Amino acid sequence: MRTVVWFSCGAASAVAAMLTLRHTPEAELVYADTGSEHEDNKRFLADVERWLGKSCTVIRSERYRDTWQVFEERRYLAGPRGALCTTEMKKMPRFAFQRPDDIQVFGYTSGEEGRAQRFREQNFEVNMRTPLIDAGLTKSDCLAIVERAGIELPAMYRLGYKNNNCIGCVKGGAGYWNKIRKDFPDVFNRMAKIERTLGASIIRKAGQRVFLDELNPRAGRYEAEDISCSLLCEVATSGE
Repeated sequence: MRTVVWFSCGAASAVAAMLTLRHTPEAELVYADTGSEHEDNKRFLADVERWLGKSCTVIRSERYRDTWQVFEERRYLAGPRGALCTTEMKKMPRFAFQRPDDIQVFGYTSGEEGRAQRFREQNFEVNMRTPLIDAGLTKSDCLAIVERAGIELPAMYRLGYKNNNCIGCVKGGAGYWNKIRKDFPDVFNRMAKIERTLGASIIRKAGQRVFLDELNPRAGRYEAEDISCSLLCEVATSGE
């Protein structure tokens, strides 16, 4: 029986791995690389490996090189049941890697008990562990622990993003995309072109589609948006 810690290149999963390795040193760290995250994640991954004294297995989609290829070939961005890029770039590689008897460790933090419980109810076959919830550790606690370990936080955190998602997440709202417009204009423009090509928009206001190339630069409030994207976010957040 293996213990698998799903590492996301975020602070929470790094601390979840640290806590797990204290009592299960043979646990495996596994990271699903989407090909669309910040380049600095490679540095953070290496820093965490040195901190924990443990190598991390990197898994990838066998079909797609990055999320952009998913959008272009599948001609789909996101819908009521979530984002296809999460399924193809995170969930499918996880399904291929996992074994039925694995103990699976996830970085849900204190305050996310509801999400963890929904996952357990809808995935009763998964033997799940949530060490951060068990220890009462919040997301802020995890950020502080990583910094105290002498590890520089991932670039997306330092730029003011709340999650270390792909750059240009299709789950983002107006505030998020206006921040992307400022920080990563090439990504903003690329997504705006894909929207027009597909005739589909990411953002809706009052039930109406708003294309990125029409988005008011002052629209939205990023600090009020939550677009966390984990291996199981579509299932874990359903019903909210």
